[in-house]
Amino acid sequence: MRTVMNLLVSMKWKISGFCILTLLASGMILNAQPSGDKGVKLVRVDDKHKVDVYINGNLFTSYQYPENIEKTFLFPVNAPDGSVVTRGYPIEPRKGERMDHPHHIGIWFNHGNVNGLDFWNNSSAIPVEKKDLYGHIVHQKIVQAVSGKKGILEVLLNWVDNKGNTLLTENARYVFYGDKNSSTIDHISTLTAINGTVTIGESKEGLFAIRVDRAFEMPSKESLIFTDDKGNPTTVKAADNTGVTGMYTSSNGLKGDAVWGTRNDWVILSGIKNNVRISMAIFDNPKNPGYPAYAHARGYGLFSINNFGQNSYDPKQEKRSYKIEKGKSMTLYHRFYIQSGSELTPEHANKVFKEFSKEY
Repeated sequence: MRTVMNLLVSMKWKISGFCILTLLASGMILNAQPSGDKGVKLVRVDDKHKVDVYINGNLFTSYQYPENIEKTFLFPVNAPDGSVVTRGYPIEPRKGERMDHPHHIGIWFNHGNVNGLDFWNNSSAIPVEKKDLYGHIVHQKIVQAVSGKKGILEVLLNWVDNKGNTLLTENARYVFYGDKNSSTIDHISTLTAINGTVTIGESKEGLFAIRVDRAFEMPSKESLIFTDDKGNPTTVKAADNTGVTGMYTSSNGLKGDAVWGTRNDWVILSGIKNNVRISMAIFDNPKNPGYPAYAHARGYGLFSINNFGQNSYDPKQEKRSYKIEKGKSMTLYHRFYIQSGSELTPEHANKVFKEFSKEY
């Protein structure tokens, strides 16, 4: 506190002691990054189980690994203009947003069928007597957190069953970068089977996903019921459409609800928040098994692509599973891209896809 006070005095800021204390209490001073910062800065906050990611001095997102949630995730996610694009619930609920699917948190990576266990749907909503049907992901350690023109965060995770047995280890590598108008996350996941062969089976519940803010949902006047692979229904109730402006566009030229269950190089979700046009996109990579991925893109705000679930999306397709033998690994590459101030065009998305395909 003394350092901050001295700084204010040396700059001859005419702020009353009351105002200074108010700013300190609110975290506005202590949490701010210097406006002159360039590039990406990763800040470990070990006591809060997170790593904050700043691009050019502004908070972009935080990698979070709380002990009381069944997976790790990025939350919140902010557009370059400062608008929050992730839903707040269940971490920080906001007025007027939907409170369904408590397992939809920020940006995450997991799947609904790994050796028959459901890693996707697990949350505090699952009764204790049913937890053996689900798996969860446990943060083990931060391997590296490097700041620079690009920020690199590498973490080691365990995919475990309800009895604590580890099926997979995951080396998750996040590469963050951006400029004043756009930000990018490359997520490279290497899954290794350590205690026997692991089978990744059919499920529409996957794989690389974000749950978006209400502004980026598609307008709807209907209450809908969605059923997971175990037959559990979830009702998404109709809500006020004021300020709801989302629209999906796929690399195959489809729009809106027609995008769901189709295979694409990329999918864009675009909308307006705080009077600013914001576009975000998820990109698959030709190196991935199951490429091109299926779009698990719902109008109520779930935006995901899935490389493991072709029969779940299209019953005409054969059922397919992927095996990782003990000691062997599988690597998947996905990109999340977001820009503020203009529409992301298909032409630009194709350019980003080609760059991503060659980069890894």
